[in-house]
Amino acid sequence: MELEDVQRVAVLGAGNMGHGIAEVAALAGYDVTLRDINEEFVQNGYDQIEWSLGKLAEKDRINDEEADAALERIEPLVDLEAAVADVDVVIEAVPEKMEIKQEVYADLESYAPDRTVFATNTSSLSITDLSEVTERSERFCGMHFFNPPIRMPLVEVIAGAHTDEATLSLIEALAEEMDKTPVRVHKDSPGFIVNRILVPLMNEAAWIVESGDANIETVDATTKYGLGLPMGAFELADQVGIDVGYHVLEYMHGELGDAYRPCPLLAEKVEAGDLGKKTGVGFYEYENGGVNIPTDAIDEGVERRLLAVMANEVAGLIGNDVADADAIDRAVMLGGGFPDGPAKLADSAGLETLTETLDGLADATGEARYDVVPALREAAEDGGFHGSGGSGGSDDSGTVEGDGFDYDTLAVTISERVGHIQIDRPHRMNTISDELLDELGDAIDRLGADDDVRAVLLTGVGDRAFSAGADVQSMAAGGADPILAVEISRRGQRTFGKLEAMDKPVVAGIDGYCLGGGMELATCADLRVASERSELGQPEHNLGLLPGWGGTQRLARIVGEGRAKEIIFTADRYDAETMADYGFINEVVDNDALADRAWELAADLAAGPPIAQRYTKRAMHAGRTDGEAGLAIEAQAFGHIMNTEDVMEGITAFMGDGDPDFKGK
Repeated sequence: MELEDVQRVAVLGAGNMGHGIAEVAALAGYDVTLRDINEEFVQNGYDQIEWSLGKLAEKDRINDEEADAALERIEPLVDLEAAVADVDVVIEAVPEKMEIKQEVYADLESYAPDRTVFATNTSSLSITDLSEVTERSERFCGMHFFNPPIRMPLVEVIAGAHTDEATLSLIEALAEEMDKTPVRVHKDSPGFIVNRILVPLMNEAAWIVESGDANIETVDATTKYGLGLPMGAFELADQVGIDVGYHVLEYMHGELGDAYRPCPLLAEKVEAGDLGKKTGVGFYEYENGGVNIPTDAIDEGVERRLLAVMANEVAGLIGNDVADADAIDRAVMLGGGFPDGPAKLADSAGLETLTETLDGLADATGEARYDVVPALREAAEDGGFHGSGGSGGSDDSGTVEGDGFDYDTLAVTISERVGHIQIDRPHRMNTISDELLDELGDAIDRLGADDDVRAVLLTGVGDRAFSAGADVQSMAAGGADPILAVEISRRGQRTFGKLEAMDKPVVAGIDGYCLGGGMELATCADLRVASERSELGQPEHNLGLLPGWGGTQRLARIVGEGRAKEIIFTADRYDAETMADYGFINEVVDNDALADRAWELAADLAAGPPIAQRYTKRAMHAGRTDGEAGLAIEAQAFGHIMNTEDVMEGITAFMGDGDPDFKGK
């Protein structure tokens, strides 16, 4: 079966995951049957979809017509035979218990057409064992969405022992059609990729507290502000549900051995019914303010220990051919919100150091979870999971090596006299971190000094965000220090100022969110082209802040003081057409045309006269504060340029009705 043959999808299970998957499938244009075991369950799931579509329309993510059309594509049913009678793909999302899922597939096999592909949305159970209940194990695979499916971009596509390549390719293509990023899991292994990293990390955090080596606040501060993860380990456990992680650990323990023995601290919480946020009490109490993680309690020993355990899991996945380092990094960044992939984090810490940490813990405790897997020692000898450079060499891993550039947060290339800077943090909505500011400043300097570069194009990787603003979480690691905050503001102002002051034309190609610091960055470009779906705004006042990277100054120069005050004071989001009306966006194009149009515009500018462009920018910038100074530079530049080869080239081409070939001489 090819992707174009897929017209109807059945989703079995109308709970949180099921109704979310059904909504995603319907938004992608598929007819969907949503089935659960009784009318109450399936109607509740349908109602949740209707509510969610309404919220998407309210936030202008989709329009009312698209919301209504998606809802009309969904048919809620209780009868299993009716739900799957004429479907091309079944996505099963029933409770995460092997016996329940196996019962479903035993019934499903007799009702679904022979052509139908089965996909299970399991987070850890064996794909192979589930597939063997059916007579189509070659057309059975895992399709693991992340919660909530409407927002989370990752789908793990997992091969069972019998799954054929055509099935995996089909489900990958289906995930992409649903606007998700599929990551292939080559072997059926407990926890697959993301849970295989996150759940042992949560378990080790609990063991650290159980052993008295650190308290919960220290572990969470280290996880959140030391490692830079989106949540503390215990905060995450509470968010997901302590019981959920515990049951995955129990399954891993049974399948993989003592290295995955759940910490008694987790068992105590589950037995007491203190399961986290959903019960009001977990590792934190949520009735009286909830989570309050100190920013100044980072412990280097705890950080090294957590990294060592994580590195061991990465090595285990690589050594067992479950996934390679790039796929692991990509999956955990997308599914777990990591600022960098676990393989890259481990490389940065040094695999030899982490191996020594595990050996020391194994000697001191005798615990199997610290036994170093052979693939980790091999990777340490090779200089890292990504080789001696310690970072990947592909676009997917977040680091691009080419044209002499090697950045972790940017992808920089030079082609056809255009220097293309891509903000490469799609897993974090291309938010701007301290590291990104440093690398952006360096890239601007290098492109500015390169005579072969005539224009610069600035875009964000992916179609979700040009940049959603500052990475507040990573910057919060320093705490509420006013002096540090001033320095962060000044650093951003200086870096963005470099872009604005470049002698070369700069084009910003905006696709998706362009908010806060991201909009301040776009303000520094000379021209801005945006896709129709883009949303722009300065939301800082919603946080009690103000734009701190030049937004209070540059925006007013572009749209006028009145409009700038409106945009900043209201903290609203504006669509691309409105911002074009305000004079901020030069051109709005179809979503699919953004990349080509932005490149075309940058290439056109790169073909222009570099000397004239340089002095035009200088005159205009000087005239902002002193009109006479601007006019003086304009006159001097006019006289200087008159004697250049470019002027003669331009006049000759004009007279001959041809295109000039400006050399910048």
